[in-house]
Amino acid sequence: MTYSGEVRVGGSADVHELKDLMITKIAVGPMNNNAYLLRCRATDEQLLIDAANDARTLLGMIGDDGIAFVVTTHQHGDHWQALAEVVAATRARTYAGREDAEGIPVPTDVLVDDGDVIRVGDVPLTARHLVGHTPGSIALVYDDPHGHPHVFTGDCLFPGGPGRTTLPEEFNSLMDGLETKLFDVLPDETWIYPGHGNDTTLGTERPHLAEWRARGW
Repeated sequence: MTYSGEVRVGGSADVHELKDLMITKIAVGPMNNNAYLLRCRATDEQLLIDAANDARTLLGMIGDDGIAFVVTTHQHGDHWQALAEVVAATRARTYAGREDAEGIPVPTDVLVDDGDVIRVGDVPLTARHLVGHTPGSIALVYDDPHGHPHVFTGDCLFPGGPGRTTLPEEFNSLMDGLETKLFDVLPDETWIYPGHGNDTTLGTERPHLAEWRARGW
């Protein structure tokens, strides 16, 4: 079946099959968080992005093969409610942005900086540090050599605008980061996987950048 990225809490996962990578998306918890399981098709190694909630559902998705790593996109509590239980069950190593690690109650094994490469099997994911929603939010960019890029943005970018910020300087910082690290360097076809809700593409959102700047959110 064709991947849509439309998932709901209590419903089934949706699977995006790329040549080198399998991406499984599922929604969990009262805040409708997305969690993403990435599986290298050459090595079968797996990585989980955001153990947000409902460890039982996440572990069922992970299956008997386990995971090597869990990447937490940022420190907000709705993105790590199941992290301790998932790590205990899988012995996975934990990754998070350097500036957000102290806000995550499960110890972070690997502190992630802008430009760091995280590999799941043979597949490289490049971290992009985006400041504004939180001090240490990270997005993960997979530049598919057989197609267009894929970006896991946490709560930094959604259909219709950037993630929530409180102060004008936080909003400006987040917009600057999104523009220079994503919109200015990646093509319109880039697929965006956000921390909540449906997917989008950079091309869908690009025409609205000036509008977002003008409204301030």
